[in-house]
Amino acid sequence: MKKSIEEKLAILADAAKYDVSCASSGSNRSNKNKGLGNSTGMGICHSYSEDGRCISLLKILLTNYCVYDCAYCISRSSNDVERAAFTVQEVVDLTINFYRRNYIEGLFLSSGIFKNADYTNERLIRIAKKLRTEENFHGYIHLKIIPGASEEVIQEAGMYADRLSVNLEIPTEKQLKKIAPEKDHSSVYQPMNLLTEKIFENKEDRRKYKKTPKFSPGGQSTQVIIGASPEQDLTILNLASSLYNKQRLKRVYYSGYIPVNEDSRLPVVTNAPLIRENRLYQADWLMRFYGFDVKEIVDDANPNLDLRMDPKLSYALRHPELFPIDINTAPYELILRVPGIGVKTAKLIVKSRKFGKVRYEHIRKMGAAMNRAKFFILVPGTPIPPTIQPQKIKHQMVSNSQQNQLQLFA
Repeated sequence: MKKSIEEKLAILADAAKYDVSCASSGSNRSNKNKGLGNSTGMGICHSYSEDGRCISLLKILLTNYCVYDCAYCISRSSNDVERAAFTVQEVVDLTINFYRRNYIEGLFLSSGIFKNADYTNERLIRIAKKLRTEENFHGYIHLKIIPGASEEVIQEAGMYADRLSVNLEIPTEKQLKKIAPEKDHSSVYQPMNLLTEKIFENKEDRRKYKKTPKFSPGGQSTQVIIGASPEQDLTILNLASSLYNKQRLKRVYYSGYIPVNEDSRLPVVTNAPLIRENRLYQADWLMRFYGFDVKEIVDDANPNLDLRMDPKLSYALRHPELFPIDINTAPYELILRVPGIGVKTAKLIVKSRKFGKVRYEHIRKMGAAMNRAKFFILVPGTPIPPTIQPQKIKHQMVSNSQQNQLQLFA
């Protein structure tokens, strides 16, 4: 029976929820000639504007038909699920109608695989092209690149999308082959590396010629599924570090494995490993913005993150020889390593020192979380803390964290 648009939307929006790599940071597509929408450069999915307004994406699959039989995927070919597929024009009409009703400000479009990578990607690109050239839509568009895509397809996709992403899914080739034997990492890295080259070339061309069309101005991202395979956090963070350094990805997203299929190759879990997912995001943040190396966060002796505390606090407790630091003389890089002090606060501390001594009350007003920072700093206005006692601090912080969680879920 032919499905209505509403029925297709219910099926394909639900199937798309497992892909978390859909934030829109890094793009700034201006609206010209009275077109529709603006890509503001701010996060759209699960984000808020400065005035507190929620900004949302239409997040759907073009289809949940798929030729692959990946054990972890709800859309695997052997699954007995209801199938649906949009036409190109249906997705265009949905996007424009939702935008005009102020439901969305952008589109995140992925898909199961119809026949092969290029066949599927060409249809995704046709949607983006129609939105840009026929509907004059200037809102955010994120397209998923299917692993194995050709250079021609990637080139065209980057001309219409704000961000592109190719999902690695499973962190290592060995484990990928066990639960998705039809896939391999080389088919992911090939388009990923091509994107890296073309984004770099486009930036160089735009420096020379300002009218050069933008190519994927929001860069590229990927997703790694956590918990569907037995890799340790050390392996996952080394992978992320490599992707940031070599492929110049904007973001690596970590998706806690949700059991959607019964398969002996998959672990038995009752809930997604959300705490582990959160710790990986915190560790990722330390690498991207705080100057931490992977081996400072996890190592062979501690290959997994401590789920009871954030990785920055864990690092500080493992290195009592570095703390406490004198907040009025320590370099910016060391201040960044104090638990409870973020990038903004660290910069304010360094700037404020030019005008006089920074005191306890100043740091608190700057936004530092003093319940953690107080153990690791020397600052006028408070007694000099004793020598760092990691076990005592760890016990206190873990107890406070568990108490807060109990209050949260009471």
